[in-house]
Amino acid sequence: MRIVHRVLAGLPVATLCSAGAFAQNPPAPQQPAAPMTFFITSAGKGDGANLGGLEGADAHCASLAQAAGAQLPTGRMWRAYLSAVGTNGQPIHARDRIGAGPWHNAKGALIAATVADLHGDIVRDRNQINKANALTEKGQPVNGVGDTPNTHDILTGSDTEGRALPGTADTNCSNWTSNAATGSAMLGHHDRTGGGNTSWNGAHPSRGCSQANLVATGGAGLFYCFAAN
Repeated sequence: MRIVHRVLAGLPVATLCSAGAFAQNPPAPQQPAAPMTFFITSAGKGDGANLGGLEGADAHCASLAQAAGAQLPTGRMWRAYLSAVGTNGQPIHARDRIGAGPWHNAKGALIAATVADLHGDIVRDRNQINKANALTEKGQPVNGVGDTPNTHDILTGSDTEGRALPGTADTNCSNWTSNAATGSAMLGHHDRTGGGNTSWNGAHPSRGCSQANLVATGGAGLFYCFAAN
């Protein structure tokens, strides 16, 4: 006891006070990172823009996420960010497929809180889709302008507001079922760079629908995946 008293007596008053304050007010526990609810596919389906339609694209999102060990919050499901045309001839808009948000990347960073923020309905560029944050399901960046190869072209079939483009031109490679040299799909730039258009979802069309065409344009058949709610 005398030894303990002597040790305590030798400690500065500030040290004793700070130790007491720590005991009374321990640091708050660190909050866990938000679960991944957004990613760019680390690989396409390997058949150009033939993704097996929207259903096949959705399944590819789910398969990649599962392989990466991602656990979705209850009530959410993976959806590919792709616009198309329904069997009734009515447009299917990518923005309507992905729920209300919010969405976070594989490292927990907020990508967008709402659909309006994601598409800049009120204020442009409220989302965080860029080279630093638009990661794959593995938490890895995707090559962009300046990298070899550049794979910043992301399949969307959408305009900058996330809607199917009007008219009769092919902007979704026959509803994501074609890998022909003909046809086209609208693309976005995940790194917001190049081609005179920095849109993440509606930069320019591809030169065709085959894998070779997509690569030649500056992509690899990758697409965005969002957890819908």
